[in-house]
Amino acid sequence: MKPDYRRQRRSLLAVVAVLTLTFVAVGPRVLAFCGFYVAQADAELFNESSKVIIAREDTRTVLSMANDYQGEVENFALVVPVPVVLQEGQVQVGDPTLFERIDAYSAPRLVEYFDEDPCRLPQAEVMRSAPTAADEAAGPPQSSDALGVTVEASFSVGEYDIVVLSAEESSGLETWLVQNDYNIPAGVREPLQSYIAQGMKFFVARVNLDEFESRGYQFLRPLVMAFESESFMLPLQLGMVNANGPQDMIVYLLSPQGRVELANYATVNIPSNVNLPEFVEDEFGEVYQAIFAETHQREGGDAAILEYAWDMSWCDPCAADPLSRDELLRAGVFWLEPDANVRAPNVYLTRLHVRYTEQTFPEDLMFRATDNRQNYQGRYILQRPFRGEITCEEGKRYVEQVQERREQEAQRLANLTGWSITEVRERMGDYNPEVSLPSSPSWWQRVFDSF
Repeated sequence: MKPDYRRQRRSLLAVVAVLTLTFVAVGPRVLAFCGFYVAQADAELFNESSKVIIAREDTRTVLSMANDYQGEVENFALVVPVPVVLQEGQVQVGDPTLFERIDAYSAPRLVEYFDEDPCRLPQAEVMRSAPTAADEAAGPPQSSDALGVTVEASFSVGEYDIVVLSAEESSGLETWLVQNDYNIPAGVREPLQSYIAQGMKFFVARVNLDEFESRGYQFLRPLVMAFESESFMLPLQLGMVNANGPQDMIVYLLSPQGRVELANYATVNIPSNVNLPEFVEDEFGEVYQAIFAETHQREGGDAAILEYAWDMSWCDPCAADPLSRDELLRAGVFWLEPDANVRAPNVYLTRLHVRYTEQTFPEDLMFRATDNRQNYQGRYILQRPFRGEITCEEGKRYVEQVQERREQEAQRLANLTGWSITEVRERMGDYNPEVSLPSSPSWWQRVFDSF
């Protein structure tokens, strides 16, 4: 029943496609949020995933990219289409813990509620619900001018050596990359030409091994860039060239305005606020993977899935604390005033999860900011039935209601995941609490008791 999420290795050139111009009632009672937080489904569940943080107001953007590179650092290179020529002061090396923090804060979550003893509550309270490009380009070295490639900027930041290129046509850019020892995958020419036609530049970064080793790093740190552009988009095409199957991208969008949605594809909410069987507690990661996959498939594979949209000054329930003022600044939130309320910053977070292939997302992602500040989250509920001794008639009816509720939970889980209802029922087990009701008096005892 568990999906096969085999981890794939990226090819030697890690072409990352990122850019932004950036619940006795007859039915369950509606519960407020809160509850006891149990588990979360974070980004690490999804292999071949990229994570991007985008902080944007008006035309100003701060873009942070977390590298999901598998392999030796000396083989790493990053090519990102960008709208403007970035100078040295506009690029920094970021803090990887920020991605962990914002992911934990916004991850889909599992909460639990507990039924009270049905024999100690009024009946109304009984239940609560809770050939490769390198081969093609081989030949005598050619000059940058002859290839139509211009090195617009060249500098180092932390452990990265960076060049920003402009190009007249894709074959010349391919050749330049190969001649400068970048091992690029086959099939890049067409997407490169598309970005060249749009007037974009190319931000190219690779690891300076001496600097990397001297600092004692074990993993590549994120790259952060700041720029201004009218376009609010995220290019995907280059990231599909060396992809081995569908790719997952989780985009955390920070805005002073409200939710951010896709302008050229649908944005749909992940199913939320539903009761699931208790066994889900130990398998929430697997369950959420299946819920996401089923939702993605039902939406045709070409929609962004909204997993979280919330004012970042609070949370309910909290899978992790909101980011502090300092963390928000380091995540690129440049519009915070020096005397801004630390506990209630004007920051709204949207978490979009996109699973894409060349066929399902033939266009780059185009974003639009909205004024919608309605909070939403992927939230799943375990309603724990009472398991003590039941000694009243109300309790007997309660057991029947719980059994009905559990069947609804089984059907709901099967529907959300596409799993077999028979297998779900088997994994749920039985609910058979001890019921000890006092024997009813005989008809004459009721008469004589009145004497």
